[in-house]
Amino acid sequence: MTPSPLHQILDYSNRANPYPIYEELRKTPVLHQDDGPYVVSTYYEIRSLLHDPRISSDARNLGSAAHDPLAESSSEQGDGALPPSFLRLDPPEHDRLRRMTNRPFGPPHSPHRVDGMREELHGIVSGLVDGIADPGRIDLVEDFSYPFPVTVICRLLGVPREDEPRFHGWADTIAASLDPDPDADPGERGKTSHEARMQLGMYLAGLIEERRRHPRNDMISALASADGPDGAMTTMELLSTAALLLIAGHETTVNLVTNGMLTLLRNPDVLRRLRAEPRLAVPVVEELLRFEPPVQLVPQRTTLADIEIRGVTIPKGASLWLVLASGNRDPQRFENPDRFDPDRGDIQHLGFGSGIHSCFGAPLARLEAQLALAELARRLENPRLLEDPPPYRQNAVLRGPRHLSIACDGIRP
Repeated sequence: MTPSPLHQILDYSNRANPYPIYEELRKTPVLHQDDGPYVVSTYYEIRSLLHDPRISSDARNLGSAAHDPLAESSSEQGDGALPPSFLRLDPPEHDRLRRMTNRPFGPPHSPHRVDGMREELHGIVSGLVDGIADPGRIDLVEDFSYPFPVTVICRLLGVPREDEPRFHGWADTIAASLDPDPDADPGERGKTSHEARMQLGMYLAGLIEERRRHPRNDMISALASADGPDGAMTTMELLSTAALLLIAGHETTVNLVTNGMLTLLRNPDVLRRLRAEPRLAVPVVEELLRFEPPVQLVPQRTTLADIEIRGVTIPKGASLWLVLASGNRDPQRFENPDRFDPDRGDIQHLGFGSGIHSCFGAPLARLEAQLALAELARRLENPRLLEDPPPYRQNAVLRGPRHLSIACDGIRP
């Protein structure tokens, strides 16, 4: 029996190249099999649904099978579990918390927060390249694309960088629980992710309390002391927001930088251009977000009303998956979609989603990836892949290599 497209997407053996599966999936833009979710795979339909107020992100509307990796059900929150982050809420709750989180992060209240970090970010990138011990055998993930965004998000939030070994395992477990793995034991998986949320929550609670007593110039201090037009966050809201920013602030950027270097090494003409033209990093990163997005699909949405798409009625209360990476390769929207082309015009990709839940940290992730890839292109002499395809992470949602083994002839100053 041929596995369903849904199972093929989740099958680890297809992780290195899921794009032929997406191509087949687009032949049925709205797919529903058995009692599974409705899977939408074409660009215009995905974008429309991301802007449709009849689509809910609130875990409380998703039914017993749904699971929010940063939240437990309301009946379990009395044991100290984190409440839903604003990523998993609908308006007006979502809008209030996102506005409050944005005040110390971006325009109009903090317009220079991200761009003002440019010099600091470049220093981190340069230091990591300087620290490469053996140019003949580099694991880009371990040596560069993981420590870079972790260091950045720690500094931005005010989390001690030396605490990374403590929260690394919790973050990995919580991120893994995003993956709708049909073969996992739901009871054991739920227990493991619940414990990780509990541990992360207790760690952040201590940090928040310390910042309330001794505030610094960081986002946790700002959020803990803020009392603007929307009032102040409750302690539990602050905990869930800090957890979201800490995890999302590095998980996707690790993939973006690693996928980016892998793609450049597979397209040496573009890599040579980037070495000669550092400003090319801006369109390179935008095309990467289309071509190899770090978030492949958005599962666990639900319909608040019957919705008709391409002749298919998705009933109220149905579970919905939006395959962003498939939409980004839709030939109805992008010419030659399987070609990596940084000169591509009109590149309104879905790499950071769209609508009210578009990626909160997109400005920072863009800047991190631009600086990282430009510096790697400039300083690595004759870089080349040692293994292609590389081993991938298990996660089908946050898709990226677990390791990326490369070699070069030396490190330029």
